[in-house]
Amino acid sequence: MDSVVIEYRFRLSDDKIEEFRVELDPLTLNLMTAIPENPPLWTELGFHQCPNCSLETANHRYCPLALSILDIVEHFDHVLSYDRIHLDVHAEDRHISQQTSAQQGLSSLMGLLIAASGCPHTEYFKPMARFHLPLASRDETVYRAVSTYLLAQYFIQREGREADFQLKGLKKIYDDIQEVNYAVAQRLRAASEADSPVNAIVILDTYAKAIPFLIEDSLDYIKYLFDPFIKN
Repeated sequence: MDSVVIEYRFRLSDDKIEEFRVELDPLTLNLMTAIPENPPLWTELGFHQCPNCSLETANHRYCPLALSILDIVEHFDHVLSYDRIHLDVHAEDRHISQQTSAQQGLSSLMGLLIAASGCPHTEYFKPMARFHLPLASRDETVYRAVSTYLLAQYFIQREGREADFQLKGLKKIYDDIQEVNYAVAQRLRAASEADSPVNAIVILDTYAKAIPFLIEDSLDYIKYLFDPFIKN
């Protein structure tokens, strides 16, 4: 099987081009990226380590999530959140081209990298990384997250285990992600003078906060979409 390749191309406000090639293992969906030599201090596991982290510094010197975003943090150290950019994303089946802000473009790329980083709390997002949707809106993210989780429950039930159709597990996943996002933002404040990487995480965290709230509200705001199923 061929690796999954997604390419991000940023044209910055000064016409400088920044390009990032994301390559995922076709089976594990882990990033196929070599660890750089002598990563900076802020990537070490013990530096603003997430309070819910299951990894131990004795076995892991570096935070896998921090390593996954190191390259883009270093390349966007001079870019401000609301700088206008032109973003081109090339994936296996589509090409997306859009004018947007630096923080929105970075948030989209960071979401992809973080899902495939090897962090135990983000591995649940690997199916969404495989079918990556660049610049997804909040509602698109909610729809995709809930759909992904429910499809996982279908496979769990097929194996004879109890499925969670009340979405309790999904709420727990996103509660944990909020803690991860907070700790990552602390890392990035120490790593970068610019605010665009930090605000990219803030955007992801906005989505992470929305999903538990909408689950508690029974997702009624999109129930109308499924009237054909419900009525029949």
